[in-house]
Amino acid sequence: MRHFGHIPAAVRTGLFHQEPAAFTADSDARTLAVALGATLYSPATRPRLADAVRKQAARGVVSMVLCLEDSISDAEVEAGEANLVREFADLAARAPGDEAADLPLLFIRVREPHQIPDLVARLGDTVRLLSGFVLPKFTEVRGRPFLEALTVAERACGRRLFAMPVLESPELLHLESRAETLAGIASLTAEHRERILAVRLGVTDFCSNYGLRRSPDMTAYDVQIVASVIGDVVNVLGRSDGTGFTITGPVWEYFRPGERMFKPQLRRSPFLEGRAEDLRTALIEHDLDGLLREIELDRANGLLGKTCIHPTHVLPVHALSVVTHEEFSDAQDILRPERGGGGVLRSAYTNKMNEVKPHRAWAERTLRRAEVFGVAREDVGFVELLTTGLAALTAGRPDS
Repeated sequence: MRHFGHIPAAVRTGLFHQEPAAFTADSDARTLAVALGATLYSPATRPRLADAVRKQAARGVVSMVLCLEDSISDAEVEAGEANLVREFADLAARAPGDEAADLPLLFIRVREPHQIPDLVARLGDTVRLLSGFVLPKFTEVRGRPFLEALTVAERACGRRLFAMPVLESPELLHLESRAETLAGIASLTAEHRERILAVRLGVTDFCSNYGLRRSPDMTAYDVQIVASVIGDVVNVLGRSDGTGFTITGPVWEYFRPGERMFKPQLRRSPFLEGRAEDLRTALIEHDLDGLLREIELDRANGLLGKTCIHPTHVLPVHALSVVTHEEFSDAQDILRPERGGGGVLRSAYTNKMNEVKPHRAWAERTLRRAEVFGVAREDVGFVELLTTGLAALTAGRPDS
């Protein structure tokens, strides 16, 4: 699989200075953590779930979470588990051997630790299609049994299985317990570093503890109590010194009915005005602006990728994850071997200072993103990526 693989190869060539690299579920963890992109959630009880997975793969989705937790009622858990076993069998029957590489990375969000080894046993050979589990309401105390269960399941099936903890508990939100909770989470995740693919943020749960809900005109960063938690999580778990993890952006709750977010007539997005690379008018409805702002703020605050609950959110997340030609140029200049001693240089775009030592971690992170999301050509911006990707979706699945 590859990002923007739903766009015909000839068209991709015109968009990218460096095309997104292909990867599989067996790629190294560092690559997969960056490549997650827009992780689309779906209830595990969904009828014809296997068909939905294949459909979303053809539309550019590369990671999905099949949810047995908050998206379904308590009474539906048993039926959801049974549905997962059936639908994985359907996926496996129609994706033998190398064809399974075209499927997204699949994760199951469980409620309790015992579900992990139980589901792995029930999946049987079809566990080869499973990349791991999402662990809800993760703290040091609650998370340890989940990770121990995952260790047991890995040994039983002989396959690497990743964990993605979700940080959403009240102990993390409340000021008086936050530091201790974060320290415990950091200790436990460091202990199981090889299994932690990414850390996810449950901002909806954070808001619920105070009866809050952001409007479509507000990002998570406009809700100060949420923004403070995000900052502290990145402070402890997102460091660039080798101890940090990929931390993914929070869910955007708003979408239009159906799967249309774009109008056939031209319209300028207020968010895009003034951005040099995006001066063209875009086919974007006004209610997309909040999502776009939040994606940009995610990356500015150290987050990468995003939890998504609607297919129309996927393409904007991926389009804004592509490295610009300017970013790529700066990162390459900073990391040139002859710059190892440090110093300051003017950027190739002659519009900024690149200070080699302070900007090195940013440059390394940028080139990792460039590997999986690609580098846009100098004259290609977000609008071109978004509208070309949309055109590919409406034209049906092309070659990749």
